[in-house]
Amino acid sequence: MSAPDKALENKARAAEDLALVNRARQEDAAAYDQLIRKYQERIYATIYHMTSNHEDANDLTQETFIKAYRALKSFKGDSSFYTWIYRIAINKTINFLKQRKNRVHMSLNDMDFNAENDPDMVALVSDKTPRRDLGISELSEKLNAALQKLSEPHRMVVTLHDVQGLSHDEIAKIMDCNVGTVRSRLFYARQQLQATLSDYLK
Repeated sequence: MSAPDKALENKARAAEDLALVNRARQEDAAAYDQLIRKYQERIYATIYHMTSNHEDANDLTQETFIKAYRALKSFKGDSSFYTWIYRIAINKTINFLKQRKNRVHMSLNDMDFNAENDPDMVALVSDKTPRRDLGISELSEKLNAALQKLSEPHRMVVTLHDVQGLSHDEIAKIMDCNVGTVRSRLFYARQQLQATLSDYLK
């Protein structure tokens, strides 16, 4: 899709979302359900890649939509609903990760996803992985562990760009920073991932 076409699609999506937000503000539950259905999977995937825990991702996704619903009156429409709810999700996740870091050291034992169901994760390094004998699940685990070693802002930018496929501009709005910061964080994060996974990229 060309850039002008994508811009038109984004504009149409934002207008459609705003209409649903306005209906939801009038206590139209079906309208808010539509917004949940539209973005739930992407919000969940983003949070999961930040937390590496399905249960936490489920809880935080639910909390994100509850918080957004309660705050609908404060949504001004300056950014798209999509950007606004992503920002809520990310702030909730960062706060959760800070609390978790203070409580327990993270274990990867609960990681039960398999990369065949989440090919985007493998795609992060697949073009540099000629070692085809490496099992898909082992590669997912190594990659997920490598992601968890990044700082929250760097992990977030890799998740939003390389896993969720958002543009630099969209990420800048969600993370409330400029595009240059997004690019430099993405570059640094990829360098870190490559260094961490160097044994598997030969």
